[in-house]
Amino acid sequence: MKFAFLCKEKGSEGRGKVAIVGAGPAGLAAAGYLVCKGYDVEVFDKLPLPGGLMTFAIPSYRIRLTTVLEGVEDLKKNFGVQFHLSTKVVCGKRHDEGDDFAKNEVQLSNLVSEFDAVLIATGTWQSRKMKIPGEDAEGVETALEYLFKVRAHEYGLMPEPPVPRRVIVVGGGLSAVDAAEVSLERGSEVVYLMYRRSIQQAPAGVYEIKRLIRKGVKWMELANPTRIITENGKVKAVEAIRMKLGEPDASGRPRPEPIPGSEFVVETDAVIEAIGEYSTPPIGEGCSELGIEVDRKGRIVVDENFRTSHPKVFAAGDVVTGPSKIGDASLLGLRAAKALHLALSKGSTRL
Repeated sequence: MKFAFLCKEKGSEGRGKVAIVGAGPAGLAAAGYLVCKGYDVEVFDKLPLPGGLMTFAIPSYRIRLTTVLEGVEDLKKNFGVQFHLSTKVVCGKRHDEGDDFAKNEVQLSNLVSEFDAVLIATGTWQSRKMKIPGEDAEGVETALEYLFKVRAHEYGLMPEPPVPRRVIVVGGGLSAVDAAEVSLERGSEVVYLMYRRSIQQAPAGVYEIKRLIRKGVKWMELANPTRIITENGKVKAVEAIRMKLGEPDASGRPRPEPIPGSEFVVETDAVIEAIGEYSTPPIGEGCSELGIEVDRKGRIVVDENFRTSHPKVFAAGDVVTGPSKIGDASLLGLRAAKALHLALSKGSTRL
């Protein structure tokens, strides 16, 4: 990956200093743009390796670590970008998935004081939960947790996670597809992919689902878990209910509606919840001094120029939009960096 693809060398010196919080696709794309414009850029990320979800959640057969690291090395060696890894930036206090390797903590307010501008690109590191009985049992985890452990083990950072014999993955998006495929490739004998709508409505797309079916994943559509059955605190089975499609909901897709009396049970050793993630801004409990607005879904609120309610702070990527694809996040990172550059050029980031 070539993040500074707009130039062959760093632009004119003396533009200013910019801090980027988050080394995922949006943050790295923004860094590449800003160094081409001549800024000194420092990138902060809680993980020990750059790349965000590209590195620690998306399977290696989709994105190779070496591909990401080559682009990062280019930013460091040829453009002078400084990376502060295993460093969590936060205002107040908060904990998110993926915080396992954060050895240092930096207050966001300090970056705002020390840099000419700050760009937040912290992505989505908080998983949605099904909120059903038995969800806290041993053997239940989110797709983000599961894939994070697998990737961290590949890098020698964590012990190998167990390989359950039977797995039920709940969801129909790319995270669900990745979790199911990784489970199968790691040696699980039976892998179910359970989705409350039909294959036509699966966010991952019909092609991806059919590809999994050909590989051996058991597709179970129009079904939704109602409770997790446990034994001695561990997962034993999942009780689910058959669904039917009703009128379109807010997403424009047919609303899944339970069919009374259609409950059934599937035995399993593990349940992987892959029903989506929330945006994770570095705004936690007790943060008030910066006045950065966050909406009810946890997304940072920005204007048409990617500026937050604080004049020196911009934001881009999944922390603004919610979960998206790598290309979309990268594009928003570029657009936000351009807007930040124009604001600094006009001197409009002063308090």
